[in-house]
Amino acid sequence: MANERAGDQGLLRNRWVILFFSILSMVAVANFQYGWTLFVPSLQKHLQKGQPLIQITFTVFVLLETWLVPFEGWLVDKFGPRLLVMIGGACAGLGWVASGNANTLTALYLSYGLCGLGAGVVYGTAIGSALKWFPDHRGLAAGLTAAGFGAGSALTVAPIDNLIHSAGFQTAFIRWGLIQGAVVIAAAFFLRAPPEGWLPSHWDQAAGQDRKRRQSGLDFSPGQMSATHQFWVLYLMMTLVATGGLMATAQLNPMAVDFKVDKMPVQFLWLTLPALQFALSADRALNGICRPFWGWVSDHIGRENTMTLAFGLEALAIFLLIKFAHDPKLFVFFSAFTFFGWGEIYSLMPAVCGDFFGRKHATANYGFLYTAKGTASVFVPIGSALAAGSAFDFRADLLLLVGGGLAFASHFLLPTVFRVPLRPKTHNTLFAIGLALVAYGLVLTVVPTVWTPFAARFPLPKIGWAGVFAIAIVFDLAAAALAWLVLRRMKVPSFGDAMAPEAQATGVPALKV
Repeated sequence: MANERAGDQGLLRNRWVILFFSILSMVAVANFQYGWTLFVPSLQKHLQKGQPLIQITFTVFVLLETWLVPFEGWLVDKFGPRLLVMIGGACAGLGWVASGNANTLTALYLSYGLCGLGAGVVYGTAIGSALKWFPDHRGLAAGLTAAGFGAGSALTVAPIDNLIHSAGFQTAFIRWGLIQGAVVIAAAFFLRAPPEGWLPSHWDQAAGQDRKRRQSGLDFSPGQMSATHQFWVLYLMMTLVATGGLMATAQLNPMAVDFKVDKMPVQFLWLTLPALQFALSADRALNGICRPFWGWVSDHIGRENTMTLAFGLEALAIFLLIKFAHDPKLFVFFSAFTFFGWGEIYSLMPAVCGDFFGRKHATANYGFLYTAKGTASVFVPIGSALAAGSAFDFRADLLLLVGGGLAFASHFLLPTVFRVPLRPKTHNTLFAIGLALVAYGLVLTVVPTVWTPFAARFPLPKIGWAGVFAIAIVFDLAAAALAWLVLRRMKVPSFGDAMAPEAQATGVPALKV
């Protein structure tokens, strides 16, 4: 046991040093998501395309940043974090460089998709590292790591915005892409995974479980995890909450322009900035602060209680943002309040995932849960179309919905909820068809000219920003209700809850997938 607990000895092997460089890598990839809104107006003018088509870029980024994380997490769990994070930093940085040279929508989608691929590697690795190195402070460590992503762009919003206006968005993409990619690669040299069986020297796992009833001592594989009810409740909740936050992230700039507050000066103490710049900086700061804060709170009062409180606060914040968006000071204040209530899912969800499904496969397991953010991103361009009352092409969304639904039904819903026995060949066939449709939808999202055997372009009603964010409020309140009424009453999963498809017909638990 002494050797197992020696992993926190020595400066470069100290888990807090490793945590610092994990956070630094997250800071360096934050702008790929949170700086996106600064480029939207310039891209609209440069490419001569409407906002919904430009915002598809954001959806492509989030889909690739999230839906490939399970595979990337498996690679990290198998080969270690250093090389994977270096590759991720290179991809993310080169993606912004390529975005600065994109002259067509397809080129922009592909370039920003490369950013998503790289950012997903960095994000999944950093969160997985926090879950593995800090079983004793899981909520706080995951929150601090996620804070790097949430607040990482707070200090760079103004310089990037100023560079866009002074030298053009192309220069901003290229220059900051090189800087951020280099920082990630440098941080990767300090990353490592804990030794097999390692525990903090001061922490006894059995005693920790006594203190925290909601922690499991079992290590679920991703296949076992995906066959439990607890995982899918978490997935639904994360999708609901992420929808509102992603809409605010992607749409804040266009919304500020529509309400004519984007360039109005706002003064706080000695600082005076245009309202949009002030809002973006404050949002990023609060988005970062809230993650360790809510993680720390959840370590003390429980994950489900914290989720209920935070999700309810986010719904209130969105309501107040829409109601007072015409006032530049209140626009800044309530947009920051919105991010304070939203960012907690990126500390609470990985923490509860580690609590329920163990440390061994933590990176890959949270990678699967993190794909809920990708699912939520599908609604962002639809939100733009609803706000403007324009037509929208739903072909990719239908393929993603049908494919994801088929994969979900064959792997979980039919065998575990409705107790329909599926032969392994039937399960594998349905699951493969579902994944193929999802892949088809992703390709169509990136290249809208790809042929499909059906058309699905429909005009949408104009419901304005108030209508779009009212949907987000309903989603947040639904997630709060699920946390309080459902998740809080569910028991910690056991291997008996995880039935592999080939074992479900016989009722024999599958301990290896």
